[in-house]
Amino acid sequence: MGPGNYTIVTEFILMGLTEDATIRAILFVVFLIIYSVTLMGNVSIIMLIRGSPQLHTPMYLFLSHLAFVDIGYSSSVTPIMLRGFLNKETFIPVAGCVAQLCSVVTFGTTESFLLAAMAYDRYVAICSPLLYSTQMSSTVCILLVGTSYLGGSVNAWIFTGCSLNLSFCGPNKVNHFFCDYSPLLKLSCSHDFSSEIIPAVSSGSIIVVTLFIVALSYVYILVSVLKMRSSEGRHKAFSTCTSHLTAVTLFFGTITFIYVMPKSSYSTDQNKVVSVFYTVVIPMLNPIIYSLRNKDVKEAMKKLISNTRW
Repeated sequence: MGPGNYTIVTEFILMGLTEDATIRAILFVVFLIIYSVTLMGNVSIIMLIRGSPQLHTPMYLFLSHLAFVDIGYSSSVTPIMLRGFLNKETFIPVAGCVAQLCSVVTFGTTESFLLAAMAYDRYVAICSPLLYSTQMSSTVCILLVGTSYLGGSVNAWIFTGCSLNLSFCGPNKVNHFFCDYSPLLKLSCSHDFSSEIIPAVSSGSIIVVTLFIVALSYVYILVSVLKMRSSEGRHKAFSTCTSHLTAVTLFFGTITFIYVMPKSSYSTDQNKVVSVFYTVVIPMLNPIIYSLRNKDVKEAMKKLISNTRW
């Protein structure tokens, strides 16, 4: 940075999704509904799993943590987004912006690890059913859940560390609806090559590793299912994986688009749309996907409702 007069940025202005006041009003109502459904759906999943003994299995342990992570993921972004719809510009201090980035990365990364753990759980259940109780013991489950949160925290620390090394001395308008790393990097007047490559390598490595675990698990599942002689057995095996496969496809598809594809290959508007999908919409869809396509959850819900009637 050469000599001259510079103003140190103390706060950012989030530009949001649109400048049109009418569209902002409509989007406020839409995303308020989405956020309400997200909270109610995921809290209901957690309460249902905790209150139903038949759901006290590794698969639903992971699902309850996935629901918790989805609440944190959506809550990291949506309230500030809603505030932005009520104002043309949203002001957020630099420390608050970094904190939001840390929260988003933590929950997003943790979700990718949890989805990989759930894929491994399905692999053991279908390919090694006789060894399921030992291979998915309480200790193993706690280790997998702990690793998921640890992985999320480490990746968030990398993003946060790199963002804290950035200097902002010029424009402070972030062309996004939350403090994502890429738009912050564009505003920095001091970033070097490492500030761009280290977060990309970190997030890319996590995506590759977790996707590899998911893909490998389902390759073995597919081979095992095709060897089954009973069509009913094949159908049951596939039905237990459908919800998870749907969630995996939605989440990893959008995350890969944002964090792996070259930044020059898509526009800021595309970035915003995809970001809305994986930070706001997917956390709402996950409890719907798992409740509508899961027989055990439906039965537990019916039993819980019937027990409350007297």
